[in-house]
Amino acid sequence: MPIPDFQSIMLPLLKLISDGKEYSFQESIELLATQFNLTANEKKEMLASGSQPIFTNRVGWAKTYLKKAGLIEQTRRGYFIITKTGLDTLKSNITSINKKFLKKFPAFQESMTKKKEEDDDNDNNQLFEQSKTPIELIEAGYKTLRDNLVQDLINEIKKLPPDFFEKIVIDLLVKMGYGGSLSDQAKVTGKSGDEGIDGLIKEDKLGLDTIYIQAKRWENQVSRPEIQKFAGALLGQQSKKGIFITLSNFSKAAIEYAEKIDAKIILIDGEQLAEYMIDYNVGVSVTNSYEIKKIDSDYFSLE
Repeated sequence: MPIPDFQSIMLPLLKLISDGKEYSFQESIELLATQFNLTANEKKEMLASGSQPIFTNRVGWAKTYLKKAGLIEQTRRGYFIITKTGLDTLKSNITSINKKFLKKFPAFQESMTKKKEEDDDNDNNQLFEQSKTPIELIEAGYKTLRDNLVQDLINEIKKLPPDFFEKIVIDLLVKMGYGGSLSDQAKVTGKSGDEGIDGLIKEDKLGLDTIYIQAKRWENQVSRPEIQKFAGALLGQQSKKGIFITLSNFSKAAIEYAEKIDAKIILIDGEQLAEYMIDYNVGVSVTNSYEIKKIDSDYFSLE
């Protein structure tokens, strides 16, 4: 079954610990995963950031909200139990628990900011109906901004002359750690008038090996014959390493050909190029930066 959202986990989590025993966070994750019949892959599926499994994150937020409402309490680091309020809530034979339901508990109201307590408009109600955790909402917003930036970069590059495309390719490869310097390690050998370049770059600062580059600012899909020509050019240079970059994309046949030949040819399409530019800060700048912090349990430990 699909991974449940964190609000759907609240009631099962409260029922799980209704025996009054102390449970560890990790133990609750495993027991709930079994209860929801999650597969091994579903349990391991990560957040977009790769920082934590999705299910672990959602169980954590379900626990956080139940704690804010006073339905559970932490006994020691990583452990918690149900409270009298939590037991009384279960005795009322409820069928679900969500953020809207938790609003009736004074402890939960007190945990909200003053602005949220006073704000009773539709936007606030929509916020309480969200099924995603705060981290997932942040990551979804980040992904939207990043996807938009990818398309903006591609559109911007299309407006530029071919020789600037050459500059982007070389700047990026140097930023990625190839060569070592723009002046000594990277070289453009082709003509700028063909809307592409033939170039080369040293694999490292010592120049122990050379990587050959083919970059095409085409809008049409790159087909297999173009990759075959590039592979032939590598053979002529007695090289087995090359990078083919295009602003468009590659046909299935081109990708399959590159994967099966002896030479190692890396194919980078327009979206991948833009993604790398973002990752290595080529042609982009930071407008906002946010840090997400949590309690440092070691600092407050009395052990």
